Amino acid sequence: MAAKEISVKKYVVKLTGDERRHLHELIRTGKRSAQLLMKARILLKADTSSAGEGWSDSQIVKALETSLATVCRTRQQLVEEGFEAALTRKHRTTSARARIFDGEKEAN
Repeated sequence: MAAKEISVKKYVVKLTGDERRHLHELIRTGKRSAQLLMKARILLKADTSSAGEGWSDSQIVKALETSLATVCRTRQQLVEEGFEAALTRKHRTTSARARIFDGEKEAN
């Protein structure tokens, strides 16, 4: 069963020229994590500004072979937290694993 196209988006991606250039630079060099490069591609495809492609989520999922949740989460992060936050990985404050070194042991 095909996914339905949703015409009204809660999180609309509109990138500035500088943001678009930064994302193109990340992709062109390719010296970043696969996750970062995927987010950059998602944002470029989802951009609804005059220079953007404005693809739907289902088109992005098919073209980039990623999940719908990844596309939705990337859109949401950009709108709610900003451009840099959408590209950086969140570090959990409460990890399942205990830290091996604290600041004092690391200094030694």
